[in-house]
Amino acid sequence: MANYTTIEAEAREHAGKGAARATRREGKVPAVIYGANLTPTLISLDPRAVMKELTRGGWRSRLYEVKVGATAERALLRDVQLHPVTDQPEHVDFQRLAPGQLIRVAVAVHFINELVSPGLKRGGVLNVVRHGVECMCDPDHVPEFFEADLGTLDINDNIRWSDLKGTGETRPTILDRDFVVATVAAPTKAAEVAAEPGAAPAAAPAGGTRAPGKSPAGGTKAPSKPAAKK
Repeated sequence: MANYTTIEAEAREHAGKGAARATRREGKVPAVIYGANLTPTLISLDPRAVMKELTRGGWRSRLYEVKVGATAERALLRDVQLHPVTDQPEHVDFQRLAPGQLIRVAVAVHFINELVSPGLKRGGVLNVVRHGVECMCDPDHVPEFFEADLGTLDINDNIRWSDLKGTGETRPTILDRDFVVATVAAPTKAAEVAAEPGAAPAAAPAGGTRAPGKSPAGGTKAPSKPAAKK
C-alpha cells in the first residue's frame, strides 16, 4: 500500500484572479484539485505547509491526501507557481487520483553495495545517468524507490532498467529499449611529472656557484678602487 502525506486545506468559493488575490491577502495560498473527470475543487493552503513540501524535495512524485474539512482527496502535487521576487508560493495545482487510473511519477533510484563493487574498488567512477525513473503505475502501488545493486559491477559495466529491484507493477515511460540507469566508468588519471630512474641531476648555472669575494677561477677577487674625484 502506498504512503500518503496529509496536507490540510480550506475550501474557497470563488475562482479567478480577483478571488486568488483576496486569498493571498488573507495569508493563504490559492490552490485547485483537478482531474478524474470531476469538477475542480477550489482550496487554499497554509504557505508554510507548501514550503515544507518544496524543501523536502521529491514533491512531484509524492502522494498526498488533501483534507478539506471532513473529506479527503488523494492527489499529486503537479505545479507550484512562485513569486518572481520573494519565491513565496502563489498558486498550487493538484492532480486528483482516480481508482484504477495509472499515474506518471518519477521514482528515485537508490544505489547499494558501492564498497564491494570490483570496478569502484579499482578506482572506477560511478556515472549516474538517471537519479530517478519516470514510470506509469497505479496510485496504490507507487514504490518509494528502486534499488540498484552495484556489488558485481566492474569497469564499463552498467545498470539497466531490467536490473533494478522493486519495479513490481510499474511500467517505464521509455518502452523502446532497456535503458541505462548508471555505469561504472574507467578512472581518469591526472598527468604526473616525475623524474626517470637514473636521470642525472640538473646542471648548475653557467660559471658555477661561487663564494662571496671569489673570482670565477677560484682566486680572490680584488676590491674595487673608489672612483677618482673630479
